[in-house]
Formats: sequence, C-alpha cells, structure tokens
Amino acid sequence: MAQIDFIQKLHTRTSRNYVQRVVDFDKADCAAIAKQWGHDYWDGERQYGYGGMRYDGRWRVVAEDMAIHYGLKPGMRVLDVGCGKGFLLYEFTQVVPGIEIAGLDISAYGTEHAKKEVKPFLTLGDARSLPYPDSSFDLVISLGTLHNLPVEGVVQAAREIQRVGRDHRKYIMVESYRDEREKANLLYWQLTCESFHRPESWKWLYDQAGYTGDYGFIYFE
Repeated sequence: MAQIDFIQKLHTRTSRNYVQRVVDFDKADCAAIAKQWGHDYWDGERQYGYGGMRYDGRWRVVAEDMAIHYGLKPGMRVLDVGCGKGFLLYEFTQVVPGIEIAGLDISAYGTEHAKKEVKPFLTLGDARSLPYPDSSFDLVISLGTLHNLPVEGVVQAAREIQRVGRDHRKYIMVESYRDEREKANLLYWQLTCESFHRPESWKWLYDQAGYTGDYGFIYFE
C-alpha cells in the first residue's frame, strides 16, 4: 500500500474562494440540495456543486499516469467507483484502446448524463455494495467518493474495492487536511462530506478494511 498523488495538480487548477462559499450562501441549504445528487449538484449553480460538469479533456493526464503506473494493457478491466459522468473512464479508452471499462455511481442524473461513449458501461449503485464478482477487475479506482460516506461506510466501501479488485492495482483518493487552515478550508468548501480525517486516520481505516491498494489525498490549501 503506497501513497501516490495522481490528482493534486489537477485539483489546484481550479480557483476557490473558501470564505465566500459560507458568507454569500446558506451552506446548510446548499449542502442539502447537493446531497440529492441531481441537476443542481452536477450542472446547477456553483454553490450547489460543480457549477456545470462538462467534458474538457482535463482527465486525460490522469488516465495516462495511471495507465503507465499500473501497466494497463488492452483487454484489462477497469472499474471506477463513483464515476460520475464517466469522463475518466472515457480517457482510459483513449489512452489504452481495447481496455474494458465499468463505472458505478449513486447519482442517477450523473449516469444518465454521462459521456455517450461510456454511458452503456455505467451502473447506478452504492460503493458499499458493489454488484460485481470477487477479483473481477484488473484496476479499481475511486476518486473523491469515500469521504461522502460515514466512517462505517468508508470501511465497507474499501472492503468492497479490495474484494472486486485483483492483485495490487487499486487506488482510492479522498479529501483530507494536514493542518488547521486546510481543515477550515475543507469545511468551508465541502458540500457532501461525511468523513473528515487526517491522512494517518484514513490509512488506519483502510487497514481496518483489509485494503491493500494505493491511496492519495487532495488538500484545500
């Protein structure tokens, strides 16, 4: 199990005014709307979520880095737990032609409005109970999803990712913090988080789940 950063550079490309998020809007109301995982979360105003998630190719570099690191080849199977609109899965198909993909997300809106090339491969479901056989994927990833679960759900989901993946090719990324400023910024910005932990606490949870894959974090600096 190794800590690897595939995402932070992409994460920091987006400008965020943390204080404005809680001063200009009713944060509790915005969070309640976001947790419906519907239009407002994906394609509504920024205070409710992404502010319009549209394909722009930004995930290509992540797919390239992961494909190299995990030695992905045509015919291998990749699962994205919390895939949203499937943009990263689409990039895998472009980076490694002939790869087989599958995605799962809790949002009906997200999967229904996925990129058309990958939409047939997406499933509505819950990370805590994956509808796949044991050891059925060569790479299992979950980016920005497990922190939206309560702590017991984190353990359940990590255990499921461990179950459906083969060998060492697994990767989980969550939001975290290393100091009080990053913790405050995370609390100001987040809408859907249920689990707030420092990196060492996340690692402890993964150990409790028997998770042996890699992991990473994004921070709100």
